[in-house]
Amino acid sequence: MIHPAHRLVEPGNNDPLSSLLPSVPLSVVSRMADAPTDQIHLDLDGELAHTASALRIPSMDMRMWGPRLRFSALNDEIERFHAKIAPHLRPFVLFGSGDFHHLSAIWQRRIQEPYSLLSFDNHPDWDIRPPRWACGGWINRALESGRLESAQVWGCGNFELAWPHNLFAPRDALQSGRLRIFSWRERYPKLSICREEAISRDTWRNIFSQQLSLWQGRAVYVTIDLDCLNAQEFRSNWEHGLFTVDDLAWALSQIRQNATLVGGDICGAYSVPAYARLTQRIASTWDHPQLPPDSISEAVQNNHRAILKLWPLLAGTHDQESANNQ
Repeated sequence: MIHPAHRLVEPGNNDPLSSLLPSVPLSVVSRMADAPTDQIHLDLDGELAHTASALRIPSMDMRMWGPRLRFSALNDEIERFHAKIAPHLRPFVLFGSGDFHHLSAIWQRRIQEPYSLLSFDNHPDWDIRPPRWACGGWINRALESGRLESAQVWGCGNFELAWPHNLFAPRDALQSGRLRIFSWRERYPKLSICREEAISRDTWRNIFSQQLSLWQGRAVYVTIDLDCLNAQEFRSNWEHGLFTVDDLAWALSQIRQNATLVGGDICGAYSVPAYARLTQRIASTWDHPQLPPDSISEAVQNNHRAILKLWPLLAGTHDQESANNQ
């Protein structure tokens, strides 16, 4: 059964989740002659090493950093991490749990042109309260960049959208239209803070296509927290949204047809939490939902299949999809 155990230790190499998929040594990945040069897997929690191997993505073992960066991170830790990882970053990054989603703002620092941010997430990640670097408020760090022209979050459906939690939303960005939240009407039919952007299972593709028509040729960065998927198709450390894997596959194909994709990332797979600081563990335990019990093997296999389908569409290696699924 999956239970969100919270540890104050470094994650070991014998995580029971990783043993459920065929083992492919990370060193093999780095030696592959045909490994893509525009992609990288940053292994922060040991969860996606085998999926990255199946996708032939070069991998860096960063698990010593994972407990320091998970859920929230100190400012100086973020900058030290960025200094270490910056020479190795690539346009497309695969990394671990959605507890690390705030690192997407780090990945985006390498973009040197005006761009728009398109996020798929069950959470708006807009909280303006401290800590400065946290998975629940990272969209504000991205908005600090002068190169980011606009940001949209698609598929939100959790309690942060409702009062009183939405008191901590970035009002200036919302009112100016620089940040737009497209939330599920099925979850919050009477929502006021982003009512004009409400989507439903019946309408969202039409609305998404309309938005993309305004982004013709625009430079776009796509970040996907896979908790935006329904709980039947994916297991994360957080509450789940309403998208299906096929929904995201369709959206990624539309983005590539209509915009210039300058980079992207995927995170969100469940992993057992490990923390470096007591305050970090307490805050995270308070904020995380109580997850329903699940079969570990089923969760790992579902997550593996979802990423195998979505990653080639994001990274532009769709021709490899059939081989990867064999």
